[in-house]
Amino acid sequence: MSLPAIRVEELGKRYRIGQREPYRALRDVMAEAAKAPLRMVGTITGRNRTSDKQADRYVWAIKDVSFEVGRGEVLGIVGRNGAGKSTLLKILSRVTGPTLGHARIHGRVGSLLEVGTGFHPELTGRENVYLNGTILGMRGREIDRKFDDIVAFAEVERFIDTPVKRYSSGMQVRLAFAVAAHLEPEILMVDEVLAVGDVTFQKKCLGKMGDAVKEGRTILFVSHNMPAILSLCPRAIMIDAGRLVADAPSRQVVDRYLRVAEELAVLPLGEREDRSGSQRLRFVGVELRDSIDAPAQSVSTGRSMSIALRYESSDGLPLRNVQFAIPVHGKFDERLFHLSTNVTGDEFGEIPAHGVVVCRIARLPLQPGTYSFNVFSTVNDDIADWVQNAGTITVEADDFFGTGRLPPANQGAFLVPHEWEISLE
Repeated sequence: MSLPAIRVEELGKRYRIGQREPYRALRDVMAEAAKAPLRMVGTITGRNRTSDKQADRYVWAIKDVSFEVGRGEVLGIVGRNGAGKSTLLKILSRVTGPTLGHARIHGRVGSLLEVGTGFHPELTGRENVYLNGTILGMRGREIDRKFDDIVAFAEVERFIDTPVKRYSSGMQVRLAFAVAAHLEPEILMVDEVLAVGDVTFQKKCLGKMGDAVKEGRTILFVSHNMPAILSLCPRAIMIDAGRLVADAPSRQVVDRYLRVAEELAVLPLGEREDRSGSQRLRFVGVELRDSIDAPAQSVSTGRSMSIALRYESSDGLPLRNVQFAIPVHGKFDERLFHLSTNVTGDEFGEIPAHGVVVCRIARLPLQPGTYSFNVFSTVNDDIADWVQNAGTITVEADDFFGTGRLPPANQGAFLVPHEWEISLE
């Protein structure tokens, strides 16, 4: 019986409150690169322990996590914001070390975690491709052979000799994924960072991962895209509050995740702790409003509606350079559309320290049903607050087309005004 590609046993990672995790300098990366071929079979072990007197100074990102991944298996990893998914992948990718437990990995690992992980900002795209390839244990000739394919896939030909620090986040993601996928590691780890790319590039990435599945490579795939999890991953695990709470066929795990998401959506927004960002601006309340701008439990298809978000600044001072977004999702948490001040060009200048921002939709194009939405904000281009499943939109039937008829619900989520005509050609 062959050994599993990954075996994780009672893995735990704690962080001291108020203390930053030490980072790895370029010299450390290069020193480890020389050892890369020797680390195709390796054990990641944690030895630190905390006394009861010190316990209140620490927070556990993950704790007592155990599972195995077979060679050639595709494992989905799901969980809400802050559950510990990214911490788990960082440990398995050797970006950070565990506090307790250990993980044994058989195979060369390629990983795509948060934007810029594994890249040195002062080096050019070309230099970073070779650096990452070296870290993966590739020889120069192997990287030479793959180089043109990597650059073409990433669509950064014009900027390949530009320092990565001048790349947009989307360009960094494209190049990082291209490197991780094309240098053919035995084990590929991909985090939710794909959400940063545009829809066309996401499809390319999913197609590339599909090819990797057919080639028998082992994949760990963290995502909030439930259709992608169901399509790529026969099995999935769910992490919640740092602990593994489900390990089963992906359909069962996805159903459990969606049930938890529905439960979270009814909690008061200000009480939600599963959020990301600096909290420079924090969402503390959400309200659905109908066509007459009154608070509502449901809205009607084809009518106007709005989502009102109450916010507060962390220091009680006015805020500048703020952007807001509300991604709306369907039954399987798939993205349906994205409401954003960035794309509409709405500029608020300075906004008060606390207030309400309202997003209005002139004519709701959704079929009757229940939908969920996230809330997202940035201040000076840094993520300030991001809460998934912040609320739901219950849509009631109405006479969208003026005919008293609607298409069957299973024919799609959207209603689109349209007309038909016949003419002589």
